[in-house]
Amino acid sequence: MNENIIIIFTISAVVLISPYIAKFFKLPTAPIEIILGSIAGYFTLLNPANTFFLLISKVGFYYLMFLAGTEVNLNLLFKLDKKIFIIGGIYIFLLYFISFLFVLIFDLPILFVFMFSLISVGLIMALFKEFGKDKKWLNLSMNIGILGELVSIILFTIVESILANGIGLKLFQSILLLTIFMLSVYLIFKIIKIVFWWHPEWKHLFIPKFDDKDEKDIRTSMSIFFFMIALMNILHLEIAFGAFIAGMFIATFFEHKEHLPHKLASFGFGFLIPIFFVYVGSTFDIAYLLDKTLVLNATIFTIIMIIVRIIASSILYQQLYFQERLLFALSHTMPLTLLIAIVTIAFEHRAISATDYYSFVLASLFEVIISMFIIIWLGKKVANIKEYFKFILSNFTK
Repeated sequence: MNENIIIIFTISAVVLISPYIAKFFKLPTAPIEIILGSIAGYFTLLNPANTFFLLISKVGFYYLMFLAGTEVNLNLLFKLDKKIFIIGGIYIFLLYFISFLFVLIFDLPILFVFMFSLISVGLIMALFKEFGKDKKWLNLSMNIGILGELVSIILFTIVESILANGIGLKLFQSILLLTIFMLSVYLIFKIIKIVFWWHPEWKHLFIPKFDDKDEKDIRTSMSIFFFMIALMNILHLEIAFGAFIAGMFIATFFEHKEHLPHKLASFGFGFLIPIFFVYVGSTFDIAYLLDKTLVLNATIFTIIMIIVRIIASSILYQQLYFQERLLFALSHTMPLTLLIAIVTIAFEHRAISATDYYSFVLASLFEVIISMFIIIWLGKKVANIKEYFKFILSNFTK
């Protein structure tokens, strides 16, 4: 049978059954898709070297970064309390500083500082479904997480340029081009904001709030998405960064269509993004699980990333109780997509060994599983304790 046909059948099966398995184990779907992809790859049902499979997985990854961007509304971000910005900045600095200390202590490659400090808010969204939007620690986690993800995406772009070009003239050219590009994007955002302020009805020409029979909202979103991919290719900048900016554009200027991010996410998580996770799983050789060094490394990496965030979250002692700070820290210990993305690029450029690559992929799974279980258990426990004290207080005041 043709290899492409086998891959299509396998992907279809994995995408179909993953949510049911995830629901049974009370885990996000992404880790299950990676695990099933790894099993399928072990039985040669998936070939990560297949051009067709690789192309679709890359589109899935770029779309994932696009959806991450739709979570960042610059209008709301700039309205955040300045105190949150300051605390968030200190927290992010502490992440990188403490990670740097661990790298020195364990004599690890300097690139690991970046990997240990990554923040991604993708899986934090899943926590809102579990706990609602009235939890202070979770809202703070999202707000500071957005700042952290912006920093991670920018550094991700710079690190990718370093890996591709090394430290030299090309690197400085890339950084200069990136700086010019970001300033241009900022200027364009400002201009469009002014234009839409004077002519708010123009928004509805591209994305109508009602009577959108032709699905103009999806068409416009996809046009912006692919335009940014093409532009980043022309400029030789990281495509993932462009996809992220495209998502920010949608969130910032078309907030009147409040259900649009949900529509885009439904399409992505139901089709393109699972293929990316399945592909990542197919690159992971299950035989490596028998390698004690790899499993030990993955365990150490997981512990380091958790400890780094717990220590850094101590800056929030005035905002959150200890248990809430622990929940906050664990919610940031799930940079599954960004972590896999950066280690994949690092491995492709031979900046890390195969053992390190597989260790980080395994660590990303460990992080999600461990963090999710503790958050769900501790989050409900904290909620029960608060309700108990409210009950005692109400009876005492009577």
